[in-house]
Amino acid sequence: MKNNLLIRAAFSQPTERPPVWMMRQAGRFMKEYWDIKNRYSFLEMCKTPEIAADVTMLPVDLLGVDAAILFSDILVTGEAMGGQLSFEQGVGPRFANPVRSYADAEALQTDVLDKLQYVADAIKVIQQRLQGSIPLIGFAGAPFTVLSYLVEGGSSRDFKRTKLLLHNEPELAHIILQKIADVTVNYLNMQLAAGVNALQLFDSWALALAWDDYQVFSHRYNAYIFSKLQRNGVPVISFCKGSSVFAPLMAAAGPDVVSVDWNADLRQVKDNLPSGVAVQGNLDPFVLYADKKVIKEKILHLFERMRGQDGFIFNLGHGIMPDIPFDNVKYAIEVVREFSY
Repeated sequence: MKNNLLIRAAFSQPTERPPVWMMRQAGRFMKEYWDIKNRYSFLEMCKTPEIAADVTMLPVDLLGVDAAILFSDILVTGEAMGGQLSFEQGVGPRFANPVRSYADAEALQTDVLDKLQYVADAIKVIQQRLQGSIPLIGFAGAPFTVLSYLVEGGSSRDFKRTKLLLHNEPELAHIILQKIADVTVNYLNMQLAAGVNALQLFDSWALALAWDDYQVFSHRYNAYIFSKLQRNGVPVISFCKGSSVFAPLMAAAGPDVVSVDWNADLRQVKDNLPSGVAVQGNLDPFVLYADKKVIKEKILHLFERMRGQDGFIFNLGHGIMPDIPFDNVKYAIEVVREFSY
């Protein structure tokens, strides 16, 4: 994979065009996804290697992306540690047993790789299907983001319980975060051993944190994870919503690529990062609702802004929304693939 387009871009080597993949690219905007989803629960899809492989391959076969990303969820580590996880239509993920006390934290398990073996099995099935054609990206949820779900018991608008924990009981927060970080290290190293070609750490809710709190409760643990990965030439991407604010700290944690949200000027972010750190992003996902003429203009404007820069992977600033037209997503990827510097 050393000469692959995405791998070269991730390591800030010259490319003939930006590689493209999109977060949530195997998701609910595709009819083919629902053909599978209507037969299985979300967790059944994640935990059945052949089904996870089927869903992973959908955007590869239908969209022509430059990388596949493992079909799974950031919360499988929380479940493996003892969280009673479910997904409710229209509600999202739920943990029936929130972690809010020292006793709850003590009950969290860390020797859990056997419970996540289905992910390694899925990676092997997917790689058999890809046959080296494009990279497979593995991933995990970052400790702060997983903690927020465990503490809140699900999604949250204001992260009130999480922030109260950080402010009133920081020692308890650190116990939980360290446990999640240790599980995440083992989990990502398992993915590396199973054969992924790149990794992304999703800190989806880091934007809830103030700068000082991000340093203490997020950055510290992300850096710990990156320092313990058995990379062996596999690039690592760091993503968080709010990354335009935290990008310098994200780079300091040690990834190869910083994935940037759509609130920033990507070139400005790149210019302020250390040499050799690539960037990924950062089209506003809502652009994909627009007319195709607008989609093309926005993508080409971003490419002109990044002209002459090695280390650029095209992606959205976050994920594809469920009701974005499939044809618009496909068209956006065609625009990228037809571009050349």
